[in-house]
Amino acid sequence: MAGLPDLRLGDSKPALSLTEMKHEVEAVVSGRDRRLLDDYFLRFDCDNLVRLLDNPEAEPDERGGMDREQLLHIIDEARQTEGPVKGAPAFMADFVRTYDRRATEPGWFSRDAVLLAYYDYVRRSPNAMMAEWYELNFNILNILTALIARRQGWPLQTYVQGTGEVVDAIVAQSAQPDFGLGAELDYVAPLMRAADTQDPVEKERQIDALRWQWLEEKTFFQPFDITALMAYLVRTEILERWALLDPEQGRQRFTQIIEDLRAGAKVPEEFVRR
Repeated sequence: MAGLPDLRLGDSKPALSLTEMKHEVEAVVSGRDRRLLDDYFLRFDCDNLVRLLDNPEAEPDERGGMDREQLLHIIDEARQTEGPVKGAPAFMADFVRTYDRRATEPGWFSRDAVLLAYYDYVRRSPNAMMAEWYELNFNILNILTALIARRQGWPLQTYVQGTGEVVDAIVAQSAQPDFGLGAELDYVAPLMRAADTQDPVEKERQIDALRWQWLEEKTFFQPFDITALMAYLVRTEILERWALLDPEQGRQRFTQIIEDLRAGAKVPEEFVRR
């Protein structure tokens, strides 16, 4: 961590791209830490798996940890067997077989399905902070989906995905403005404000700022361990995405949103002057 370039909100883009960061980190982590890294980039492998199922000639996203040959091997083996494929999480082979059955089915979306399978897998991460990080993103997706469904008058239980306390609360307390989650989860209030934003780009900025603030708070007391390194990867991805979309205006607005979130955040008690 001490050797990595600082990430500052004022930067128009990260010093290293996410792909460059992946290669840097792969060279220095092993064992359980390497699994955390692989799980993070597995999200891109899942997207690449869908790309190749849709079109075997498609170019995979280089941020994934598996190359084309590995992914095509998973597809071929999954179609020839009923079990998992060696070297890949079991859900990937299961997804291939599900894709073959349901790809043409109306209302079934392959990328949504593989993302749900991915989150079911990584939410069981042996690292507590990373498990919470994936849970956060899983909950954000379900809350935003539930808000859209409620506005359209659609049955929420049809659209929210997976299992867990947040999913149960959304369904059981669908009439509550915040699904009864505001008192339990401190990120729900800023998420609800972001969801009310009409400009979709501004909405995404606010949600990413919420994620950034969450990471800062979780790694405040552990600036040099593996969780801080994983948080650095996430922030790199966030900055990289916004640099590509809207370098200057996006940077300024993103910085302001972060400062607003910080102003409303709780300061650790030991840092409060008495």
